[in-house]
Amino acid sequence: MQELIKDQVANMYLWPKTLQVPVLDPSKAFKRPVGVLHVKVLRASKLKKKDFLGASDPYVKLKLTEDKLTSKKTTVKHKNLNPEWNEEFDMIVKDPQTQALELHVIDWEQVGKHDKMGMNVVPLKELTADEPKGFTLELLKNMDLNDAQNEKSRGQLEVELTYKPFKEDEMPKTFEESKTLQKAPEDTPDGGGVLVVIVHEAQDVEGKHHTNPYVTILFRGEKRKTKHVKKNRDPRWEEEFTFMLDEPPVNDKLHVEVQSSSSRIGLLHPKETLGYIDINLSDVVNNKRINERYHLIDSKNGRIQIELQWRTK
Repeated sequence: MQELIKDQVANMYLWPKTLQVPVLDPSKAFKRPVGVLHVKVLRASKLKKKDFLGASDPYVKLKLTEDKLTSKKTTVKHKNLNPEWNEEFDMIVKDPQTQALELHVIDWEQVGKHDKMGMNVVPLKELTADEPKGFTLELLKNMDLNDAQNEKSRGQLEVELTYKPFKEDEMPKTFEESKTLQKAPEDTPDGGGVLVVIVHEAQDVEGKHHTNPYVTILFRGEKRKTKHVKKNRDPRWEEEFTFMLDEPPVNDKLHVEVQSSSSRIGLLHPKETLGYIDINLSDVVNNKRINERYHLIDSKNGRIQIELQWRTK
């Protein structure tokens, strides 16, 4: 096992004899996307249960190193230590020689913090362009060579990876071009557009009396709501709402509030607020897209991830 960890870590780095610090060319400060990594999360086997009673509820979180984008996640497989996913993801690659794919298997918890079950990494330089390659990864506690905990068996994760570099005529000229927005519908008023609000997820939201979170969006007197997620401090919605407008909302604010409600009879507080934010929309009009995590006001540690888009014809 120790040799396996050494090989995995060594593959991620080139150890120079001398350290050279080049002068940074400002034009290259932000790397352009050069391709797409296609990830197929197949299955895990022989996972070790984290719950004291019963089996675990695993899901996989994926992220590329050197990338600030939000991690991607598989669905949760409840009460299963040998889960099958067969789920596919595409991730933008900026440097296949230095980037690596991080894979974390996590035990979902309805209440409280989710437990880590194991992880591993795959350096992208191990892939040959346009050729699928399968990996059976031993799950580790971390990538620390000296951590004795890595000797412990945690199960295996199977994935299939394909790196597809862009062809010359497909290469985005700028980073923004790699995130092309959809156009607004043809019946959109001239000079106007469509405001798109995507409610992704929240973390560490907690009510005093119950935690069954949902999100209410208030914009120009119009109210929209997500579904309820029962007994969950880290809810995930992935719901999209659209507002067709006659003009850009440069002077408007979007009110986003996380709330909880309970149908239990006899409660003195059947509904409560878990936190809120007010977002100025001038930035999304100027930048076309914003995807950020916001700290919730009136919440101890709560955060929410909201993506905004301004689409025009």
